[in-house]
Amino acid sequence: MSVFDFEVKICPFKNKEFVITDFGAVGDGKFVNTDVINSAISKCNEDGGGKVIVPRGIWLSGPIILKSNVELHLEDGAVILFSSNYDDYKLIYTSWEGFFTYRCISPIYAKECKNIAITGKGIIDGNGGAWRPVKRFKMTEKAWKSIVESGGVVVEGEEEIWWPTEAAMEANKAIIPNPSILKDEKLCEKYRDYLRPVLVNFTKCENVLIDGPTFQNSPAWAIHPWLCENMIIQNINVRNPWFSQNGDGIDVDSCKYVIVKNSTFDVGDDALCVKSGKNEDGRKLAVPCEFVRFENCTVYHGHGGFVIGSEMSGGVKEIYVKDCTFIGTDTGLRFKSCIGRGGVVEDVFIDGINMTEISKEAIVFTMGYDMDTKEGQSVKTEEIPEFKNIEIKNILCGKAETAISIMGLSEKPVHHITFENVNITSKKPVFFEKAENIVQKNVSVIVENK
Repeated sequence: MSVFDFEVKICPFKNKEFVITDFGAVGDGKFVNTDVINSAISKCNEDGGGKVIVPRGIWLSGPIILKSNVELHLEDGAVILFSSNYDDYKLIYTSWEGFFTYRCISPIYAKECKNIAITGKGIIDGNGGAWRPVKRFKMTEKAWKSIVESGGVVVEGEEEIWWPTEAAMEANKAIIPNPSILKDEKLCEKYRDYLRPVLVNFTKCENVLIDGPTFQNSPAWAIHPWLCENMIIQNINVRNPWFSQNGDGIDVDSCKYVIVKNSTFDVGDDALCVKSGKNEDGRKLAVPCEFVRFENCTVYHGHGGFVIGSEMSGGVKEIYVKDCTFIGTDTGLRFKSCIGRGGVVEDVFIDGINMTEISKEAIVFTMGYDMDTKEGQSVKTEEIPEFKNIEIKNILCGKAETAISIMGLSEKPVHHITFENVNITSKKPVFFEKAENIVQKNVSVIVENK
């Protein structure tokens, strides 16, 4: 089967409705509806499935746990606003940035479910400002002053950082030099408010539909399907503040048969992302991300429009990106990894990308990203990542800093990359280093020194 022709079919849901107000929900933005909404979901599941209706209103809630055969439907004007109380979010053992770790449970979470959906025209707000640190250099003086006056603590130094709580700040000091803490549940309980969750996490789920809502203000990544199969994600809007730390749009992680289409992203980090675990944890899991298609998506802001990596240790293959538009992203097409990851990225087909106002590279391969090895350290063969067999064609970029940059590894150059019908206007031209078998067909780069 080719990545070009695979399809995903989602089974229809039972025609039965469960309105959350019938279970006692109050949409005044004050009443905490966690138990009520989860009761409606449980009843729907017990009765064989159907649609849980969230009407117009502001519905304050803690984590919502989806179950099999349940469609969570937000009507137009419905806002689910998640609690800023860290104690509402129990710790679970999961994956974060490719490592197995304890983390706070996601505001919307499902594990080992079949036939689940989130639909409708409503808004899902993760209340991420209660969780995220903020770097001063990303803020205007007025905005920085406002956030400092709201509470929290500020770390002075070379890079001033605001933390929402002192405990989060202290956790960062402890965990950065000793990440093994994240595998110790008791220690993680102490640092709960540092372990900010992704907004939506589906783990080991099958037959998943996300259609229509706006997902915004996530504590970390917005949408993170992990080890899932058969997913359609369409007609959604994902919005995170441009300064939001780890504010990715969607991270399709070790999944199979996924279609993302007709959606818009305006986020604080990478927008359309493909991943498969990090370093030894990712290689041990050994589940590639494969048969994933992105179509007709628009990215208004992000570190990268479409991105593979840097967590790709389980492998990435059969990926198709078609007819997408990137406006004002840092980079357009971004491929990143480093020694330590291992894994192979191959058979990636990108066709029909329009970009403009790209502040860095229109197309970039960075194999020295966030290096996990030190100078002179011995490297095992399985720790060397490989990027190969990638076709990039029909690309139009109206403005970028650099046209194309490939920086491979001495141990394993980036190889067998084809560029066809590429037209880029940039300040800097093409740069290749440690790259082999690079084919250019009808590639035009106009360098403007202005």
